[in-house]
Amino acid sequence: MVQGNVERERTLAEQARVRGVAQNTASETALLAAAVRRGKVERPDITLWPENSLDSDPTHDLTLGALVTDSVRVLDGPLLIGAILDGPDGRSYNAGQLWIPGQGPVTSYAKRQLVPFGEYIPARSLLGGLGSLQLIPRDFAPGTSQAPLKVGAIRLGDVICYEVANDGLVRDAVRAGANLLVVQTNNATYERGLQAGQSEQQLAMARIRAIEFGRSVALASTSGVSAIVAPGGTVIDRAGTWRSAYLVERVPLADGHTLAERLGAWPEALLAALALAGLVRRPGRRHRGASTPSVRDAPLTRLGAG
Repeated sequence: MVQGNVERERTLAEQARVRGVAQNTASETALLAAAVRRGKVERPDITLWPENSLDSDPTHDLTLGALVTDSVRVLDGPLLIGAILDGPDGRSYNAGQLWIPGQGPVTSYAKRQLVPFGEYIPARSLLGGLGSLQLIPRDFAPGTSQAPLKVGAIRLGDVICYEVANDGLVRDAVRAGANLLVVQTNNATYERGLQAGQSEQQLAMARIRAIEFGRSVALASTSGVSAIVAPGGTVIDRAGTWRSAYLVERVPLADGHTLAERLGAWPEALLAALALAGLVRRPGRRHRGASTPSVRDAPLTRLGAG
C-alpha cells in the first residue's frame, strides 16, 4: 500500500488540485519497487493506491496514463489506482481501477454512495457558486456494481472513503465473494483545523468491518492514516498523517460467513424498534377502586414538633 502524501500547508484550493498527488504516489511506488529489487520487502501480490491518487481518467490523459503504466512496469505486478473515470454515458465516476502488467486497466469499481456537497451539489444552479463549493466543478454519478476485483487468488472488495461507514455496502462486497477488503480514501482536506481526527475515525470503522466480516482490511489514504488490519481488528501496520510511506504485509485471504454477514441490519432494526416501543409506551392508570397500601408497605414519616 502506497501513501503519496501532499503538503500540509497547502490551501484547500491547492489541495483540490491533485495532479501533484499522482506524482508523489508514483515516486513512493518507485521507492517500493526499489526495495523489492534489493530484497528488503517481498514483491506484493497487489499494490494499492488511495482514492483520488489521479484527478482524471488515465486512459484519456496521456501524462497520467504513462505515469500509471511506468508504475505497473517497475512493480511488475497488479496495481489498484484511485481515479476519476469517464463513463461511456458522458458522466464521471469516483473509482478504483485495476491495472495488470502487459494488459493495462482490466476492471474497476465506481463509488456507489456519493457524498452531497463533496461529490455532487444538490441544487447546483443555486448553490454551486458559493464559497468552497466552486472547487467541485462536476457531479459524479453513482456506480451500481459491487463485484470483487479479481487478481489470482485475491477477490478484492473495494469501498471508497466513507462507504466504509455503511456496513450494508461492505456486506454486499463480502456476499459477492470478496476475501480481502480495501478502503480507498482521501483525507487531506479533512485533517485541517477542527476537522482533525477524521483519519483515526475512519481507521476505527475499518477495524469494525474487519471484525464484523472476518476479513483483512487495507486502508489506503492519500495523506494518512493508512493501515493494514487483521481479520480480528488488530492493526498490523500503519502510516501516520502528513508523510509519504509504503506498507507491505502478508495477510490472510478469508472465505466463509459471519453472523454479521448473515443477519445484516436485522439486529439493529430490532433493537431500534424495541427502543422506540419503550419511548412511546404509556404507563397504565390506577383504577379508582384500588386498595390503599398496607401500614407495613407505607413509607415512614418523621413527625416534628411545632
